[in-house]
Amino acid sequence: MTDHVLPLGDPRLRIVSDHVKDVADPEFQAENQRLKAALNAFRSKWGFGRGIAAPQIGIPKRFVAINLGEGTHSLINPEIQWRSPETFTLWDDCMCFPDLLVRVRRNLSISITYLDELGESRAWNHLGQAASELLQHELDHLDGVLATDLAIDARSIIYRTAFDADPATFQRQVDYVI
Repeated sequence: MTDHVLPLGDPRLRIVSDHVKDVADPEFQAENQRLKAALNAFRSKWGFGRGIAAPQIGIPKRFVAINLGEGTHSLINPEIQWRSPETFTLWDDCMCFPDLLVRVRRNLSISITYLDELGESRAWNHLGQAASELLQHELDHLDGVLATDLAIDARSIIYRTAFDADPATFQRQVDYVI
């Protein structure tokens, strides 16, 4: 059985996550497998989803699972080390509210540090737009921040069905489309 993704409004999504202290801890190993399984199950059900943060399935720890086309793996205790001054807007989506899109502003590029699943220190520097956007979204979850908190204005939260009915109109309102 896979974990249920917490819906918008669940107070557990607002908790600031604790650092993972030991990647070899069996409890963490089990949580990590649960998170990766949740991402894979969501992708199978909805047809989208490149990343998920542990708080989205009720685990208040600082790790995320991502799949950028090369399989699902986890980034543990990720931290943004640098943000480009250039920004862009996009219609962001989230597993916690799959029927909504939120127009937000993100940095064009970021650099992060993290631990891999073996506990080795890693760095990704000057990431491209797609990975930067995704990781900013997922790392926000670790601090209890949702895309709805970052909506550009009151008209920046829409139903996905409205977008799908007239994508050209909504795509003109942003700089980047996933």
